[in-house]
Amino acid sequence: QVQLVESGGGLVQPGGSLRLSCAASGSIFSIDVMGWYRQVPGKQRDVVATIITGGGTTYADSVKGRFTISRDNTKNTVYLQMSSLKPEDRGAYYCNARRTWPRTVDYWGQGTQVTVSS
Repeated sequence: QVQLVESGGGLVQPGGSLRLSCAASGSIFSIDVMGWYRQVPGKQRDVVATIITGGGTTYADSVKGRFTISRDNTKNTVYLQMSSLKPEDRGAYYCNARRTWPRTVDYWGQGTQVTVSS
């Protein structure tokens, strides 16, 4: 089992910045990919950014150049630095940890709310 605890959400004005944190504990040695997902009411949860064990990253087109995902292995923590925030970036942000062997298993945090409004 893997436990994930997010923090860092809040209210920010358009153009502002926030940094989300996701602290992982448990069987983290089994995790291959960690990521951040966003969900707004009535819509599916969409991937925002991912980072693999080797450090490679991917981003949704809508956040490229504005968001940066990173990890601190000494703290077992993944971050999402969000800059130049737009109203459409609002939503509940969920941390995800994925194990791919011997089968795919997803672990989720409880989510942290991001509101972008003036």
